[in-house]
Amino acid sequence: MGAFADTNNIRIHYLDYAGANPPLVLMPGLTNNAHSFGGLVHAGLNKTRRVVALDLRGRGLSDKPDTGYGMADHAADVVGVLDALGLGQIVLGGHSFGGMLALYMAAKYPERFSKLVIIDSAISWPSGTGALLKPSLDRLDKVSPSWDVYLNLAKGMPFLDGYWDQYIEEHYRADVEIRADGSVKPRTPRKVIQEVSAKTEEVDWRQIAAQVKHPTLLLNAPGAYGSPGTPPVLPREYAMETASLLPNGEYVRVPGNHLTMILGENAKRVVTEITRFLEK
Repeated sequence: MGAFADTNNIRIHYLDYAGANPPLVLMPGLTNNAHSFGGLVHAGLNKTRRVVALDLRGRGLSDKPDTGYGMADHAADVVGVLDALGLGQIVLGGHSFGGMLALYMAAKYPERFSKLVIIDSAISWPSGTGALLKPSLDRLDKVSPSWDVYLNLAKGMPFLDGYWDQYIEEHYRADVEIRADGSVKPRTPRKVIQEVSAKTEEVDWRQIAAQVKHPTLLLNAPGAYGSPGTPPVLPREYAMETASLLPNGEYVRVPGNHLTMILGENAKRVVTEITRFLEK
């Protein structure tokens, strides 16, 4: 399933799950990789639609240039992958940061997309989002003595709420490089995420939303991102505001939190909603 496309002077890694065309192209969250959508594929997402999942620049097995992490850079990469695969008009989707990128691309390249699938993403986020994402960000640039140590740390992440299966494990395995001495280091440099975050804040997201005319499904999982009482990454009111700003936006609430929504039984509900939307 894994392959590479040369585009925009770098190589982008992607996973290609067989299914009917036109495909659904998915872009992962801020520090995640293409394997983060494994739970959705296992739940049947590619039964009616080919699914192509990307490692964005700086993440996973894609190239990691020293600079160039603005939204326009990411968008040019993705368009280049579509061209390399010979894809015309597609459905574009993304989770979290990938959802923001999908909105940006729909505004800048409207003719390339028929519909959008936005998974727990919005044009604005609560001020406490950074604190909720800190455990994920703290793993970057840190070396663990072994895969087992890293795996145990991953399993203990509070936002997983004890949930684990082979698909989330595949995501974490793809997240790291296992070095010759057996030590493990995440593939994504922290400086990459810092630049991505800074460049994302430079965009006028309300203006972007107003330009997106495509039918858009916005899936929101406002469950606690950790122990009971922990706030969600994307509260319902933020997701609903974004959906209301999109001329053809549809808001749907699904179970789980920002990550567990695309895993296990929750993934089945997400697949049901995406399939319904695509078959309209």
